[in-house]
Amino acid sequence: MRNRRTRNGMALGAVAGALLLVAGCGGDASRTFGFTRDAPDEFQVTTRAPLSMPPALGDLPVPRPGADRPQEMTSRQAAEAALVPGVALGQPGARGGGPRTTGEQSLLSQAGRPAGGDIRRRVDEESLRLDQPDRGLTDRLIFWQQPDQPGVALDARRESQRLRENAALGREATEGETPVIQRSRSSNPLTRLLESIF
Repeated sequence: MRNRRTRNGMALGAVAGALLLVAGCGGDASRTFGFTRDAPDEFQVTTRAPLSMPPALGDLPVPRPGADRPQEMTSRQAAEAALVPGVALGQPGARGGGPRTTGEQSLLSQAGRPAGGDIRRRVDEESLRLDQPDRGLTDRLIFWQQPDQPGVALDARRESQRLRENAALGREATEGETPVIQRSRSSNPLTRLLESIF
């Protein structure tokens, strides 16, 4: 009887200790384990130079409508400032006049050649390939029917005839109904069922 009480007390103590440990994690536990996703702060994504009052208002250049802000950095300058902070601070010799560190040499050697002019198209193509991965055996077994292709199958012979008639009669090429190829529907329910499956 006493052993039983001791075991129950130890089990109750272990459960209470576990609850205290879990409660100690707080609300940040889900963030720590990566269960929440925080959207980036839109004001931190793009950088803008801070606004400040100039020492003398008479020294300001005349504004030009549509011109870039004079304190705005190009993307190349921003990348250079991120990689070599001394450049942004205007330190002499920071641009690369001195010897490069091992880390800089490694970064430059791994950077490769500059991206070509068609980089956006290539990235879009690669992203599309990632969005449509090869179907595995399980996917082919579960989703064995191919989805319908977008668009409508056009009856080329009848469409050509319609266009020739419109041209002969002096009508617009878009006038009239475009002939499409449609699957015939059988009146037999078993045939309709098999056609819907295959």
